[in-house]
Amino acid sequence: MVLIDASTRWSHVSLLSTRNFAFANLLAQIIRLRSQFPDYSIKKIRLDNAGEFTSQSFNDYCMSIGIDVDIQFDPHVHTQNGLAESLIKRLQLIARPLLMKSRLPSSAWGYAIMHAANLIRLRPTAYHKFSPLQLISGKEPNMSHLKIFGCSVYVPIAPPYRTKMGPQRRLRICVGFKSPSIINYLEPMTGDLFTARFDDCRFDETVFPALGGDIKEMDPRTKDITWNATNLSFLDSRTNACEQEIQKIIHLQNVANQLPDAFTDSKKVTKSHVPAMNAPSRIEIPAEISERTLANESMIRKKRGRPLGSRDLKPRKFKQQVVVCDAKEVQPSQEENEHFENIALEDNINNNDTSKEDPITFEEVNIPDKDRNVDNFEISINYVSNGIQWNRNDIDVNDIFSYAIAIDIMNEHDDNEPKSIDECRRRNDWPKWNEAIQVELKSLEKRNVFGPIVHTPKGVKPVGFKWVFVRKRNEKNEIFRYKARLVAQGFSQMPGIDYDETYSPVVDATTLRFLIGMSVFERLQMRLMDVVTAYLYGSLDTDIYMRIPGGFKIPDAYSSKSRDLFSIKLQKSLYGLKQSGRMWYNRLSEYLIKEGYKNDPISPCVFSQRSESGFAIIAVYVDDLNIIGTPNEIENTAKYLMKEFEMKDLGRTKFCLGIQIEHLRNGIFIHQSNYTEKLLKRFYMDKAHPLNSPMVVRSLNVHDDPFRPCEDDEEILGPEIPYLSAIGALMYLANNTRPHFAFSVNLLARYSSSPTRRHWNGVKHIFRYLNGTIDLGLYFKNGANATLIGYADAGYLSDPQKAKSQT
Repeated sequence: MVLIDASTRWSHVSLLSTRNFAFANLLAQIIRLRSQFPDYSIKKIRLDNAGEFTSQSFNDYCMSIGIDVDIQFDPHVHTQNGLAESLIKRLQLIARPLLMKSRLPSSAWGYAIMHAANLIRLRPTAYHKFSPLQLISGKEPNMSHLKIFGCSVYVPIAPPYRTKMGPQRRLRICVGFKSPSIINYLEPMTGDLFTARFDDCRFDETVFPALGGDIKEMDPRTKDITWNATNLSFLDSRTNACEQEIQKIIHLQNVANQLPDAFTDSKKVTKSHVPAMNAPSRIEIPAEISERTLANESMIRKKRGRPLGSRDLKPRKFKQQVVVCDAKEVQPSQEENEHFENIALEDNINNNDTSKEDPITFEEVNIPDKDRNVDNFEISINYVSNGIQWNRNDIDVNDIFSYAIAIDIMNEHDDNEPKSIDECRRRNDWPKWNEAIQVELKSLEKRNVFGPIVHTPKGVKPVGFKWVFVRKRNEKNEIFRYKARLVAQGFSQMPGIDYDETYSPVVDATTLRFLIGMSVFERLQMRLMDVVTAYLYGSLDTDIYMRIPGGFKIPDAYSSKSRDLFSIKLQKSLYGLKQSGRMWYNRLSEYLIKEGYKNDPISPCVFSQRSESGFAIIAVYVDDLNIIGTPNEIENTAKYLMKEFEMKDLGRTKFCLGIQIEHLRNGIFIHQSNYTEKLLKRFYMDKAHPLNSPMVVRSLNVHDDPFRPCEDDEEILGPEIPYLSAIGALMYLANNTRPHFAFSVNLLARYSSSPTRRHWNGVKHIFRYLNGTIDLGLYFKNGANATLIGYADAGYLSDPQKAKSQT
């Protein structure tokens, strides 16, 4: 791992035995630099898009100490991080001749790289006439300790091992230096690395020893060096050293989330007088405000991202990134105060009965911000519960994003699910929750999920646990089952240590629609089966230890010791673990393939089998199995699955992936009316006036086009306008059962990074159209043409601003 300072070109190189230590090593270097150079703060860190660096904990830490994290957009385009890539190339160019000059094998490349890094720090660059080391330390570097890499060095023998008539020094191989007074050397016979004082050593730069002794033909067993990288277990992010450092910034992150509008790059933030359901409460500013009050508030808000009236217990130093203004500078003029205006929003008001609800009004508040080139944030629709903010410049509005938004909307109910067992006890439906808890405990015992209670191995941090409570609903949004899950807190697992692969294929909406159409055209049957506690059937591929849940009795031999010293070793995959989904899929696929079912290579979640009496197709969505085929084969498949797994037969498929499926006499009708109603209520558009089309007529004149890009004099929407959430929710609906307004959604999605009031009006136009067409969907009719038809339209005028063809 390489670090390089863009100002001085000072660099640091670390040799890591595994990628898992990259995050901990980088965090340790940041802490070391901040302690060594307290007067020079780190402004920005530019990283490649490797998975070991995309850690939420690292982002939280950098945000708390005022460091901007810039992640390379495309991991395959190395020029985006050219400074670091250039350093890596220089290291290779210097290390290669070092190894060629010496008689060391190529496996000693690590020592050559470290020596090359030391040499680079001593050499001037084209950017500065001074060396990076001199720019950092302020002193001219000393070159007297430099010796040729791989040359002979005679190291003194320790006094206890000397003899009066024996040698006083031993021949070793010099492989660089640790500091000007300490050298690194290898023992020729074993290849082990040691250090010695420079002044005590004697060098011969004309002789280059080889491993295994000074022989012409090297023993094949000694051609490769077996050397141990520096033990970084104490820097592992799971240990207390880094865990404590990360925990220090958690409360700062929560504080920063309290004022999401403090991060917007807009000079004006649209702000509601009515507390939003998806935003924290705010202090409203009266329309007429005195200069004294405004000056006092501006003094409080010098540090942005902190609750009003709070103080920083540990103030930080910022250089050039934050400009602290005087209160007099941020006072608006009388003209600006008079510029505040109220704009009525009619979307959620029933015009026939305006006496029941007061109109919702918006106020535009000028925020002094001369720098507009900052992150463009938007709070999520569930900001109160999860505290998530999105950067509109970084979010990729795709199917994954839209599905996540749809799941949040579908799981929202007027009566929220309980968060703990204590909350369940306080509810009227506690007997049903208690029954669900007992069923879960019996399932865990039946599947032998938990092993014995043991001493937690040294260096292992057990994963936590929590109870999750869910009420299962049918296609009519009616509760039909209470479920309780004891889940592991897999967010503490380390990739490469606690798990390797997590991918578990599941059926998507496109595949499901194709299978539905196939069942109609071929006159097949559809049947839905649910695997009870499916994840508990999977076997773990690594040793996982979990904290002991409440109610578990510790053996008498351990009763005198602290409960925190012990943990439970998991024998089966548990809900919440990173690899549980994959372990269940592997278990199911092995069982089906053993019986002769064939796995589709394009869609691995689909299994099929053909026999003389017919065929059956199994579409897997986690623990829900959709079986499509002839009646006899469906029955045989169901019996075969029940031999191995405990299953519930739910009959005809009526609800899957948020799609409602109605089996009619002449075909199948799929729709998402329940989701559409929740969508409209979530965005407060359920009482808006319906419209007949999903989009207004566009103009070929680019200046009159309502969907033109954001202009220079236009303001970007404030963070409390859920533009990204609306686009994601509509995209999920359009891609599943409402393709007729997919173009409108995709057009508005182009402006997700800089939406304006015009684009938000376009989103509300689609909402009004949905309010009048809630029950629309797709109908698969018997006897229709079963041929697949592809359609593509080159929209030459869909982008009149840039004249790009959109296909």
